[in-house]
Amino acid sequence: MGTSQSSKGSPSNVPMVPSWAAPNAPIAESGRFGPARRNIGNFMGDGQSSTMRKGVGQYVKKGYGGSKTAASRMAGTVQKASTFFDALNPSAQNGSVIDPVLLAGKSADEIMDAIVEVVAPIDGTQDTEASRESVKNALCELLEQFPNADLANLDDTQRLFALEKFVADDVFRRIYLDLGQIIQSKAPNVTIGLSRLKEIKDYVKETVAASFRKNTQTGIPIVSNQIKSIVNNAIQETFIVFEEYAE
Repeated sequence: MGTSQSSKGSPSNVPMVPSWAAPNAPIAESGRFGPARRNIGNFMGDGQSSTMRKGVGQYVKKGYGGSKTAASRMAGTVQKASTFFDALNPSAQNGSVIDPVLLAGKSADEIMDAIVEVVAPIDGTQDTEASRESVKNALCELLEQFPNADLANLDDTQRLFALEKFVADDVFRRIYLDLGQIIQSKAPNVTIGLSRLKEIKDYVKETVAASFRKNTQTGIPIVSNQIKSIVNNAIQETFIVFEEYAE
């Protein structure tokens, strides 16, 4: 339904979060996504927004044991967000992840492809494949919002806009990877399924956007070493909001 292929969800009796992201993560219980799948499945059928919010909340609370562990699961997104922000400023003198000389004379599509490869080089994992799509979508949204933007020379407002869109898309894709099969199977038809899927995505994007606004101040320049903290806090606060609707 217009997004990365879903999986069957994380298996039981393994850590909820990969060891590289959280070495002491709790062990996943059998059926941990059951409540989320049930409510999201109901939402796909009846379209009740309250049911959708409850399903996403249970995804965080029951599926990952709460907002803290769920945020830890997004450690890869935090790292990629930092690289993404740096890649959007190739003219930086120190530590640039993309040589600005290589971007000279390139089309917007070519610059997009270069940024995708730097932020999320192919490694065969679903997480990375999802992040590659998130980077591309964020840049497309950026150009829709700022049609005259130069991807090789963005201002801070444009970079933060793209960063927010990347994080929102990556959070949504993580949810879709875990719950996508139920989303696809419970929709009455393709048209309704796509509409309901968009509603879930819009809910995620709006919540992430609100969290970003709390963690950034308009008019104050953002430097690269702040990005991981900003993104991590925004994701944590997003999952806290989701979890509030679990009951």
